[in-house]
Amino acid sequence: MSAYIYRITISEKIKEYRKKNKLSQNDFGRLIGVSAQAVFKWEQNICYPDIIFLPRLARILECRIDDFFEIDFKSEI
Repeated sequence: MSAYIYRITISEKIKEYRKKNKLSQNDFGRLIGVSAQAVFKWEQNICYPDIIFLPRLARILECRIDDFFEIDFKSEI
């Protein structure tokens, strides 16, 4: 029997899309309405953005909200 480990990749996706759009954490935070420190915490997986920010995040980063929630499934024996 194998179990599956999954993780939400929101922190990696925010960082990936932010860099792809050539935005600093400070600039990105200003566009969203949060501090650069908040963006840093999101990208370091210390905390997640409030759900209310997701439509704005997706619009600014030119992606779909679903893109933040891709799940990596890893088989573990």
